[in-house]
Amino acid sequence: MVAREEYFEDGPCPDNPGWRQWNIKDDTIFNGVVMGHLITRVDDDGKSRLRMFPDRKHQNLQGIIHGAVTLALIDISMFTTMHMIGSGDAGPSVTLELSTQFVGGGDPGKPLDAVNEIVRETGKLMFIRGQVVQADDVVASHSGIVRKMKPRPSEATQ
Repeated sequence: MVAREEYFEDGPCPDNPGWRQWNIKDDTIFNGVVMGHLITRVDDDGKSRLRMFPDRKHQNLQGIIHGAVTLALIDISMFTTMHMIGSGDAGPSVTLELSTQFVGGGDPGKPLDAVNEIVRETGKLMFIRGQVVQADDVVASHSGIVRKMKPRPSEATQ
C-alpha cells in the first residue's frame, strides 16, 4: 500500500542508495522535531529496517541515546514495517501495545536501526517483533501490536 502523499515523503533517498525516505511532510510535529531524518528499506532476509541518525539532542546525561528516543524509533518502525512488508495504511493506524527490553546503550555517533519482522497479520491487527541495533550491537529487543485502521470518511475524500 502506498503511503498517502499528502502526509509522507517516502521516495528513494538520494543520499543513501537502496533506502527510501520515511519522513512526515509536516516537520513541526513529533517525527520531524524530535527524530530528524529517517530512512527505511527491506533487507535481503525480508525484514523491515528503519534508520535514524542520532545527534546531541538524542543523548541522555550518560552520553548515550535516551531510552525515549529508542522507544520512539521502535514505535515509528512498526508503521514502516506495516507499509514496507505488510498491508495497512500507516497514516491512520495506532499502536495498541509495545513491549521493550533495553539490553545495551546506544552510541550517539552511529546510525540506530530498528529491524522488524511480522509475526502474524490479521484483517485488523499486525503483530511485530524486532531489535534495535547498531552494526552488531543490540540496544533493545521489542514486540508490539498495531491496529490497522481505515481513514475517516472525511480524510478519504480529500
